[in-house]
Amino acid sequence: MPAEKFQNKYRIGTKRASWHDYNGGEYFITICTKDRVHYFGEIVDGEMQLSAVGKYTDECVQKISEHNPYAQIPQYVIMPDHIHLIVIISGDDCRIAPWCDSTMEPADGKNKTMQKMANDKGRLSITMGGFKQSVTRFARQNDIPFQWQSRFYDHIIRDQNEMNQIAEYIENNVAEWESDNQSKNQRL
Repeated sequence: MPAEKFQNKYRIGTKRASWHDYNGGEYFITICTKDRVHYFGEIVDGEMQLSAVGKYTDECVQKISEHNPYAQIPQYVIMPDHIHLIVIISGDDCRIAPWCDSTMEPADGKNKTMQKMANDKGRLSITMGGFKQSVTRFARQNDIPFQWQSRFYDHIIRDQNEMNQIAEYIENNVAEWESDNQSKNQRL
């Protein structure tokens, strides 16, 4: 996709599927830290040892469904410099958040604005954006250096076989980390 300009600056176009609205479905998500810095902790003897930001990130993942009742996270792994999640977005109801209920609309139209944003971006982007904001806020409030890579990678899971392969990949990610890093170092 060619670079576009916004406010006279080049922007990277979206990698999202133009034929999909991201308001329902099953997704494999990867979110990386900026420059792949190991903010979330380190793998020691085959186990992930979470830093303070890593522990808070883990809490946030576990609470995603509380804040976004349409989203479920059946499996995830936090790695030193990235996170993998399976995210299931329910697209059959309007429980996007309190602003979805038109009976709760305040006079200032805020709920209408929030609903339009959710419809434009899709529930997946709203969920991941809120998650990333929460982790960033925690780090700033606690004077912990931390930055996300902009955006996140998503893959629409198309069938049960693909779901099983992704679940296995997530399950084995920590164990594979050391062998992957050794392979990279040997190539350098």
